[in-house]
Amino acid sequence: MNLTVVLSLIIIGLLAGIFSGFMGVGGGVVMIPILILLLGYDQHQAQGMSLAVLAIPVTFVAAYTYHSSGHPINWKFALIIGVFFVLGGLIGSKFAVRIDQVMLKKIFAVVLVVAAVKLFFSK
Repeated sequence: MNLTVVLSLIIIGLLAGIFSGFMGVGGGVVMIPILILLLGYDQHQAQGMSLAVLAIPVTFVAAYTYHSSGHPINWKFALIIGVFFVLGGLIGSKFAVRIDQVMLKKIFAVVLVVAAVKLFFSK
């Protein structure tokens, strides 16, 4: 691992963390495209890396910051969603690893564009 790679990883981590804390996005919207463009990861590798990084301690700290800043989080709801998020992650990853990386990249791009358009035109 050379200095360029280490600096790239630091930048990716900072950007993903800042966007995650600021807007609730980081892995899919920031980290995956940068891993692909900057470090040459393929779609499967980038998605796996994003999931590995976004483990519970990282997201919990950001969620707790919102909660302690007067934006209460219903922790019971979060726990229920979290349990099924894990199940959904298992199911989704089983599908993703079977899909050709070019097709997976196209699906990923379409999801990002649809989300962006919907957000842009919503009130």
